[in-house]
Amino acid sequence: MKPDNKIKVLLTDDHKLIREGIEAMLSNTPDIEVIGSVGSGEDAVNYVREKRPDVVLMDIVMGGMSGIEATRWIKDLDPSIKILLVTMEISKEYVSAGIKSGVDGYLPKDIDKKMLVDAIKQVSRGERYFNEAIMKLVFEEFYTHEKLKSPINKLPNDLTKREFEILGLVASGKTNKELAEMLFISIKTVETHKTHILEKLNLKNTNELIKYAIKHKIISIDSL
Repeated sequence: MKPDNKIKVLLTDDHKLIREGIEAMLSNTPDIEVIGSVGSGEDAVNYVREKRPDVVLMDIVMGGMSGIEATRWIKDLDPSIKILLVTMEISKEYVSAGIKSGVDGYLPKDIDKKMLVDAIKQVSRGERYFNEAIMKLVFEEFYTHEKLKSPINKLPNDLTKREFEILGLVASGKTNKELAEMLFISIKTVETHKTHILEKLNLKNTNELIKYAIKHKIISIDSL
């Protein structure tokens, strides 16, 4: 592979030692080039705006913006950029949130060099990459619950899918803090979504939102 055709990789992890270790691991791989190394989700988003890497290796739990939220921002900026979550956080909640945010792969941090290189190459070709442990969680999540579904094909009043999801959760009694933790976004982002929902539905407060959700069978009284 020619040098200018190398897969350009950005490393994102709030532990410098981890970033240096991954960079050293990839340093002798002829068709992969680490072009940047940042310590936060915010820095990753800003870097992507300027440099447009091919693949971003992203941790999940970092100070400030999480890797899940950073993934959403990056995918909004440029859906062609591939994102691999490389993390110690292996759970249904994190895997589900990662998939919903648009990640192209999900790997535990204890993988070896071969698996990491294979994953980078595979997602750069437009494929998905999940190791066996992650795939087990993916199928378990798929076959369990997705209770909050729109009863109609078109979402009400041009709500986005994320706004519809938050509408149902707010109506079910979730606090801003609980929503932020569940959806891996900041409390400020939750508040912004709620403001947009109330404006689009022409509602004044949470009480009216709950009545709206019950009336339109978005939630049931049993779920309250």
